Amino acid sequence: MKYKEISAKQLLQIKTLGELKATGYQPRSIKQELRDNLIEKLKNKEEVFPGIWGYEETVIPDVERALLSMHHINLLGLRGQAKTRIARMMVNLLDEYIPVVKGSELNDDPLQPLSRYAVDLIDEHGDHTPISWMHRSDRYTEKLATPDVSVADLIGDADPIKAATLKLPYSDERVIHFGLIPRSHRGIFVINELPDLQARIQVSLFNILQEGDIQIRGFKIRLPLDIQFVFTANPEDYTNRGSIVTPLKDRIDSQIVTHYPKSIEIGKKITRQEAIVKDEQAKKIQINELISDLIEQIAIEARKSEYVDAKSGVSARLTISAYENLMSSAERRTLINGENTTYIRVGDLWGVIPAITGKVELVYEGEQEGPVIVAQNLLGKAIRTQFLQYFPDPEKLKKQQKTKGENPYRKITDWFGEGHTIDLLNDLSNKDYKAALNGVKGLRELIDQYHSKQDEATKFFMMEFALHGLAEYSMLSKNQLTAGLQFKDLLSSMFSGPGSFGDDDDEDSGDSKNNRYRR
Repeated sequence: MKYKEISAKQLLQIKTLGELKATGYQPRSIKQELRDNLIEKLKNKEEVFPGIWGYEETVIPDVERALLSMHHINLLGLRGQAKTRIARMMVNLLDEYIPVVKGSELNDDPLQPLSRYAVDLIDEHGDHTPISWMHRSDRYTEKLATPDVSVADLIGDADPIKAATLKLPYSDERVIHFGLIPRSHRGIFVINELPDLQARIQVSLFNILQEGDIQIRGFKIRLPLDIQFVFTANPEDYTNRGSIVTPLKDRIDSQIVTHYPKSIEIGKKITRQEAIVKDEQAKKIQINELISDLIEQIAIEARKSEYVDAKSGVSARLTISAYENLMSSAERRTLINGENTTYIRVGDLWGVIPAITGKVELVYEGEQEGPVIVAQNLLGKAIRTQFLQYFPDPEKLKKQQKTKGENPYRKITDWFGEGHTIDLLNDLSNKDYKAALNGVKGLRELIDQYHSKQDEATKFFMMEFALHGLAEYSMLSKNQLTAGLQFKDLLSSMFSGPGSFGDDDDEDSGDSKNNRYRR
């Protein structure tokens, strides 16, 4: 039976070099292996990188072209753009098992031995040389570039302990302790954040990339290593911490630029795929598309915010963590109130602030305002942007000077203008939450006018969303309370804020900041 026709189970039963030769096995470089298997997948219309969304017409075709060209690859992009995930998924393009000389630390091919150990073993045992089988999952090595990485870590060095144990002189190559790269022979080797690697260490990669060999101290040793290199780099690193030295950059055949999701729909696919939501959470909590859109909109607003460092980027991990926090906010409320189910609320977005503050790099102006205030600003802008997808533009209504009967928000603003307020606390029970929203005159009519076909749970969500939207367009005042939010008339809040002659309720202290950011 020919080698290519043998099943994985039958391969594992082959134990000697002679048995391997009888199958007609022929060595194949890892780049040729990746190319052949990619060709097979493309011909069979198989998905090469499943679960990678938004790159179908950009990054993935570039990666496939690079692999077909048998290139070393550098994935260049901001954080959270699935660079490492793409590299890890290349393992699926490798053969399931490959033969290696048993006991070899360099994964020697039995028909093309590389190390002194493998050569000596084959010379001694011939066709009886024992072989083992290496699974593709073991052919992937990943190293994060840090300033303390040394040439010895990556390439290798003379090991005095090995020399003493084996009673060998330093001139004998058997005293060499090989580093990560030689041990990745016949595999994929990934260096993450390449610019962080010191320039003198990057230089040590020149020969490996171009000539396929290594140099260790004074040893005259040539090891034609067979490795598929994949590098990842962040453009920010080029100026902040280091750069890829020009000769090394020249030896990396293909540089592929990654990007963030180009639409909210793609962002939602990524978030839902990656977010960890427990079964008990999914059963208890009803979620709608609008809240998912708002989560993605936060990241979009952050990427264009004047307070966030655009060069650093805003990772997709922000929306993933935010989604998880959102579900946990609702779950916590059900536990506190002893309820079996609940539906997500707009106010739950304030529970995602911890997921935002640690994932955005602020510029000087942002640092001056503080991460929490910037996060609140991003939430407000996300609501403001999405509001126009569901309700008429309040600013256009103002400009058109609509009459009382034609302004859909008039009853709501007039009700608040009469001195009414509404407190939407984080832990309100479902019953109290509904009662509070139903108490706002004109609010239910607004939802019935524009979203009459929605189910009851979504209608209450839209009622709350309308209040938030009107606050963002300065038609109402939204104040941060210790345990939630308060909505009231905008004009009255100006006279009841800190330092005014109105009431001295410290719960209004956040209003001046909220209004300032909305403008």
